Amino acid sequence: MRRLKKIAIVLSVGYLLITALAYFYQERLIFFPSKMPMNHTYDFCQPYKEFFIDTEDGARLNAVHIKQEDAKGVILYFHGNSGNISHLNHVANRFSRNGYESILVDYRTYGKSSGELSEEALYSDAEKFYDYALEHYDENNIILYGRSFGTGVATWLASEHHPGRLILESPFFSAVDLGKHRFPFLPIDWLSKFRFPSNEYIKDVTCAIYLFHGKEDSVIPYTSAKRLYECIPGTNKHLIMVKDAGHNYLQDFDVFKKGLREALK
Repeated sequence: MRRLKKIAIVLSVGYLLITALAYFYQERLIFFPSKMPMNHTYDFCQPYKEFFIDTEDGARLNAVHIKQEDAKGVILYFHGNSGNISHLNHVANRFSRNGYESILVDYRTYGKSSGELSEEALYSDAEKFYDYALEHYDENNIILYGRSFGTGVATWLASEHHPGRLILESPFFSAVDLGKHRFPFLPIDWLSKFRFPSNEYIKDVTCAIYLFHGKEDSVIPYTSAKRLYECIPGTNKHLIMVKDAGHNYLQDFDVFKKGLREALK
């Protein structure tokens, strides 16, 4: 009996320790930024303007505006939770081929951007990039595009404004829901500082919404996108399932290419 009590105590202490570590280090479990030296010159093989936006709390945000003559509009792009905009040549080329300029942004701590991460700060930063887009285009010619983690930021931003379109690639239902899927043994509801409730925000989006998701995605399950799709009111919504695709490289599949051409008409 004493041995069982000792085992129970050890297990309980171990669980509490894991829970505490998950709470205090959750930023490292969610974000995987890749830094860039400030003197780095981007190579996008097409005309672009690099710019910075300074925030009230002292952060400096880096972005690249890919230019194009006679563009249909501009795509404000929010990437996933790893890498930085220097890795997005293929994204910029894809948008340019479809006749759009693009604004590729780096979150705080990513690439050349500085500052401290928080959900509220990421929303506020996204608002500033939207203001920049409005300086160059009418709102109905602005498309918001989020991939993976970036879908949470893009969905919130679309719920606050009236862009021409919202495109979500490999989206999640909510960050809390995804956390429960990946760490079912932890009290995610209590622990999470980053909640990104896309399932709530998407109800307030008024433009057409396109969701793309790999059927074999092991990072964010396809069911997450399906449930998010079901939260969207009305009929101006589209869910494109990419069979045999995982979390990455959806752009290699014909169904994705066709769907994106439709979304960018």
